Order: sequence, then structure tokens, then C-alpha cells
Amino acid sequence: MSDVNKHELRTSEALQEWRKAEQAVAVARRGRLAAEAAASAANEALEAAHATALAAQASLDAATAAQRSAAKGAEAARLAAVATVDDVTAATAERTAAVVEGSGRGDVQAGCGVAGAASEDLPRDVAD
Repeated sequence: MSDVNKHELRTSEALQEWRKAEQAVAVARRGRLAAEAAASAANEALEAAHATALAAQASLDAATAAQRSAAKGAEAARLAAVATVDDVTAATAERTAAVVEGSGRGDVQAGCGVAGAASEDLPRDVAD
């Protein structure tokens, strides 16, 4: 083989090596870009996870406050119900006493009427 052929072979091999190197650089560049994109996505995911954790904590705090408020409301409703039952019981007792007293007064008045007495003739505590 002549020197020219050897030189052409070396040039051809050098060009092939150059192309392989360029391809390797291109692959490495794409790999670096992909790694940067993955790192950026991971950073965004981390920020989103942190925001989600904060929102979950706020939600838990709000639910806890709502539960306390509901318990206070239930207790207030219970107290109002007890007071209402007490008021109804007292009113019923007063009404019953008034009916019984009125019924007794009518009997006294009727008895006095039979005896010829008018209601003005009754003792003051019975007339009321």
C-alpha cells in the first residue's frame, strides 16, 4: 500500500471517529437537557407537594374549628331545649293551678249563690 492510500484510510477513519464523537456529544447534550427538564419537574413537584401539605393542614385546622363550633352549637341547642321544656312545664303548672283555682272559685261562688251570696260578698282571696 502506498502512503497515499494509508493517508486516505487514516483520514476516513478520522472522519468516522469525528462523526461518532459528534453523535456522542449530541446524545450527551440531549441527555443533559432531559436531566435538566427532569430536575425542573422534580422541583415543581416538590413545591406542589409542599403547597398541598399546607392546604391539608389548613383544611384540618378548619375542620377542627368547625367541629368545636358544632359542639358549642349543639350544647347551646341542648340548653335552649332544656330551658324551653322547663318553661313549658312551668306554664303548664301555672295553667293547671289557674284552672284548679278557677274551678274551686266557681264551686265557692256557686255555693254562695245557692246561699244567696254574690261574688262581692266572697272573701277577697277567694274572689281573685
